Amino acid sequence: MKNIVLFGPPGAGKGTQSAFLVEKFGFVHLSTGDIFRYNIKNQTELGTLAKSYMDQGQLVPDSVTIDMLKSEWSKYPDAVGFLFDGFPRTQAQAQALDEILAEAGQSIAAMIGLEVPEAELVARLLERGKTSGRPDDANPEVIGQRIAVYHKETAPVQGYYEAQGKYMALSGVGSVESITASLSEKIQAL
Repeated sequence: MKNIVLFGPPGAGKGTQSAFLVEKFGFVHLSTGDIFRYNIKNQTELGTLAKSYMDQGQLVPDSVTIDMLKSEWSKYPDAVGFLFDGFPRTQAQAQALDEILAEAGQSIAAMIGLEVPEAELVARLLERGKTSGRPDDANPEVIGQRIAVYHKETAPVQGYYEAQGKYMALSGVGSVESITASLSEKIQAL
């Protein structure tokens, strides 16, 4: 079983690339953003709480995110592997993910980081905001806050996986197809 963390700042292309990788490798795609948006749309208690943080460009607290992810992960006992998108976002989440997987005799095979210059991220998010219906994609101030939170709170997770020899960097600039091909090569080599 290959468990992959697809990593990068907002707008790096994690969601776009995840769709191709799920189709190619048969992974179960676990996107915390998608799970939160589902709960927000359905006005669950978790969704209301998550929305209050997301609308300000902040991360949802670790305890809520970890419990939610563990619940979702446990729904797929026969998966060939998981593609984690948007998780882990903090070192506490990375440690919790390792513990969850270890209990099932599994581990993360690799964290692949999509690296994209900040100006490109902002442009991508503003463009996505025209069609996504997500208020956090349409407001340049919120986008700036999301990127700042990423650098402060999420980017250090890279070091957690580097220390385990599991981090791989990949340019997230170029055609969708070329990035998909590069990602596929890295995953097949694991």
